[in-house]
Amino acid sequence: MKARENILNVHSIESFGTHDGPGVRFIIFLQGCKLKCLYCHNPDTIAMEGGKPYHVDELINLILKSKPYFGKNGGVTISGGEPLLQAKALIPLFKRLKKEGIHTALDTNGRILNHFAEELMDEYTDLVMLDIKHMTEEGYQYITGRKNKDTTFKFSKYRETSKKPMWLRYVLIPGFNDQPELLESMGNYFKKYNTIEKLEIQPYHKLGVHKWDALGWDYQLKNARENTEEEIENAVEILKPYFKTVVVN
Repeated sequence: MKARENILNVHSIESFGTHDGPGVRFIIFLQGCKLKCLYCHNPDTIAMEGGKPYHVDELINLILKSKPYFGKNGGVTISGGEPLLQAKALIPLFKRLKKEGIHTALDTNGRILNHFAEELMDEYTDLVMLDIKHMTEEGYQYITGRKNKDTTFKFSKYRETSKKPMWLRYVLIPGFNDQPELLESMGNYFKKYNTIEKLEIQPYHKLGVHKWDALGWDYQLKNARENTEEEIENAVEILKPYFKTVVVN
């Protein structure tokens, strides 16, 4: 039974990532997510079934082969899907990584905060990257298909209390969540946080639409357009006063 507890259901692995945390990252995308975000560019990670089982030892061996490329700033990022659905099995993985002196990061939507997730974050997670979907309940439900946006904010408060580093990530969709009042609302909500090192603006794109088609799913943002440079610059200017660093990812 203990051996099975050290198994992670993995969708895919990227051994040389540069956009999911500091430095060069070994990124593990886990299978399964309770949300179905309209702009998801990895919709094939949503289903709980599928994926490939990996024992923690297998992953450690793969990661150690990439360790020479991490340098001072790199490390391992667990993404998905939603990684905290497998928080229990991530604990032994992250525990081993910390013994190896490897930086650990979680890319999460912040809906899961059970005792496994708390132990993982409090003891073994150097950085949490938290996706902010929308500042209103109506917008959150439209994007994710789920109720209760406040789960994300309860999660952010928990991380703030821990006094451990956090980045925020925000997908900017023209005409939907890029309005100045929404950006100001986000800035005002988080302006007193001390743990937020960075806000990453992620411009909207349609690179994952073909995956929706392959799954036979209807992509509901077909009429949405990509951001103009001016729109991105305006968003950055609005948010800069509230955060230590604002970047476009």
